[in-house]
Amino acid sequence: MPHRIELMKTFFRSLIFVFAVLLLSAVSFGQKRAAPNDDALLEPVTIKTDLYPADVDAKKEIDEALKLAAAEKKRVLLIFGGNWCYDCHVLDRALHEGEAGKVARKNFLLVHVDIGEGDKNLDLVKKYKTTLDKGVPVVVVLNTDGNSLYSSDDGEFEAARKMMKKDLVAFLRRWKVTGQ
Repeated sequence: MPHRIELMKTFFRSLIFVFAVLLLSAVSFGQKRAAPNDDALLEPVTIKTDLYPADVDAKKEIDEALKLAAAEKKRVLLIFGGNWCYDCHVLDRALHEGEAGKVARKNFLLVHVDIGEGDKNLDLVKKYKTTLDKGVPVVVVLNTDGNSLYSSDDGEFEAARKMMKKDLVAFLRRWKVTGQ
């Protein structure tokens, strides 16, 4: 009888060992699959934050960002939109995560410009020679002098939820300050 008990203990130890190996293999396999996929779409959002607070003075924020951008040798990325805009939230998430987040942090200062229900900060829309006609978010790249280098007038970011991560990274790299 004691021999049988020892055999059962050995069997259960072996079973636990095999289970542990399988568990570690599954975790390792899962980690490999979780690697970033640049061909993936931008990540969806489940919680919308207050990206566009109603009481913010957008002109003041842009002026401050331009001064800081000059000191840090960065560009300013204006993002026209509203809290109601799902794609604005998707784009914002993408600009803070993964490779796009790294490129954005290193090369740009982000300024969210609230358009309200399409009737707010329209003077800034006009100043930066863009339009809201094709939807939001509208992205404008400014140099440190406040001149517009690029504007998404054709609605390129309007369907951010359908944008591929690699395309956003390529866009950011295209408009970063040269030499960075």
